[in-house]
Amino acid sequence: MADQPKHDAKFHYRSFPRFILLALKLCTQGSWTFYAWMIFLTCIALVGANAWAIQVRDGMIGTGMSDHVSWGLYIANFTFIVGLAAGGVMMVIPAYLYKNKDMHDTVIIGELLAIAAIIMCILFVVVDLGRPDRFWHMFPLIGKFNWPISMLTWDVLVLNGYLLINLHICGYLLYKRFLGETPNPKLYIPFVFISIAWAISIHTVTAFLYCGLGGRPFWNTALLAPRFLTTAFCAGPAFIILVLQLIQRLTSMPVGAGAIKTLMGIMRVTIWINLVMLVSELFTEFYTGGSHATAAKYLYFGSHGLNALVPWIWTSTIFVVVAAILLLRPKLENHMRTLDIACVLVFVGIWIEKGMGLIIPGFIPSTLHEYVEYIPSLMEWKVTAGVWAGGLMIYTLLLKVAIPIFTGEARDHYPQKKAALNDSKAHESNDPEHSAEST
Repeated sequence: MADQPKHDAKFHYRSFPRFILLALKLCTQGSWTFYAWMIFLTCIALVGANAWAIQVRDGMIGTGMSDHVSWGLYIANFTFIVGLAAGGVMMVIPAYLYKNKDMHDTVIIGELLAIAAIIMCILFVVVDLGRPDRFWHMFPLIGKFNWPISMLTWDVLVLNGYLLINLHICGYLLYKRFLGETPNPKLYIPFVFISIAWAISIHTVTAFLYCGLGGRPFWNTALLAPRFLTTAFCAGPAFIILVLQLIQRLTSMPVGAGAIKTLMGIMRVTIWINLVMLVSELFTEFYTGGSHATAAKYLYFGSHGLNALVPWIWTSTIFVVVAAILLLRPKLENHMRTLDIACVLVFVGIWIEKGMGLIIPGFIPSTLHEYVEYIPSLMEWKVTAGVWAGGLMIYTLLLKVAIPIFTGEARDHYPQKKAALNDSKAHESNDPEHSAEST
């Protein structure tokens, strides 16, 4: 690329609308597989939107939640997806902190994942509200924000801040690639390093939101935040590895083997750290007993004839252990099918562990020592599927715009055309024969 020229506001006033028009064009054009995928996601999203409309009309009575279990499938997915957003930074750290060249060209994949994941987090919070029209109470100055006393306000700040940071980084890099110019490091590198610390903060604050509730002893553990981070740095790389393989097969964007190998190495370490912390938690709960053990016994073995969560947690445990063993295979980067199976097992296992295996047992038994079991209703599954479909649509469209621009297939050709036209006019005006014919 050429050195970055100095442009005035008038230049960007004309070039930025062309950038937006190109993005809209890329979003609406593709192969039949792209259209089929988007139609499939649109149908699921519409089913979810219809279910949520019924929930808003009839109230939360249509869900499986109650006064005893007030957080269910929505907050369970919210907790997992916050980790997915934080896991996207695992491409940023090797690329910019350790200057890994294999990761540098594909780091935009993790940044875009963070944007889509944060939007999904916000959507899951909105659908969990019984009265979404009262959401304005959380706005600063308009409502009662209660910052810095409330941990919920901290969560709102870090999630929205993380979204804005990633929007700036991705938007600036794509716009400069669109212009065919070298990005100015001063305008995005500081934000990259801020995003690294911010990614850790979003999941740490979410963990503090739970373990700060003294009336829920199942969450009152100092290992909750570290476990959140380790599981995030397992599920995030697992998802990105699968996406990178799809990009490699379906697009012309080069994906270096080093990028997948680096992410695989991160998973190999973090998954075993997570298992060690899990064993430490189980030893503390089952050997020493106490108030923690009541919810843990219900989760793993059932209690008072109630055992709805037992199949969930044992499925999660088996999936994560099998994935950890598969990741130990030597030269795993040469056995992509085994790696894909490990990634799927990690993703599903941690989704269960951080959702149904963490949020729900925190409410059982209740503060009144009553056992009220929670089973997600069909409405909740529809809304959840709709939000996931919406998030995947956003991520697909972001990749659809980013990949052609990063590979150079989509550029701003207007300045070149204008320069060529001016050169042609100048040549014609300097040509004596052309001037004579015109006369």
